[in-house]
Amino acid sequence: MQLRDYSATLHGASPSAMTCPLPATEARLWCAVYTASNHERRVAQHLQQKEIETFLPLYSVTRRWKNRTTVKVELPLFAGYVFARILPSQTGRVLEVPMVYAIVSNRRGPLPLPEAEIETLRNGLQGRQVHPFPYLKVGNRVRIRSGALAGLEGIVVRTYGSLSVVLSVDTIQRSIAVHVEPDELESCTPE
Repeated sequence: MQLRDYSATLHGASPSAMTCPLPATEARLWCAVYTASNHERRVAQHLQQKEIETFLPLYSVTRRWKNRTTVKVELPLFAGYVFARILPSQTGRVLEVPMVYAIVSNRRGPLPLPEAEIETLRNGLQGRQVHPFPYLKVGNRVRIRSGALAGLEGIVVRTYGSLSVVLSVDTIQRSIAVHVEPDELESCTPE
């Protein structure tokens, strides 16, 4: 399985090449955009047409159809969500896109996702086997100490006979499991 950055796939450019120059007074923030089920790609395309940078991580899975053919399909890693990098003044432009239900927010406005977390996901998940995982709050908390995902914290679980770390995005209450080696982990709890 392989994770892809849909924004780069969509335009054939690297994610850094799609960044627009910013006014000095406002900063773009990564936000989670809640979409209609199975419309994440279309929403990402519409946002790109409005010159809004998006991030839609995908994973590959093999499916078997009723006619017994098997195909590899790419599905959104965080079902129902597209990440968009917007100015606070652009929320209206995002909400007018068809099949966008909301921007994850609180009373003060859109909840920004940490830029470092999005960039780590963008760069670090390539070449790793990833898949969606139920959102968890309990378990042993660990920190990945080496490799491309170094610094990210999650919950260690055993999946498919090996170790995985469940990484959670609390803002949207979604998780993914990343296969890791035991020597890549360190405990977050003081001993």
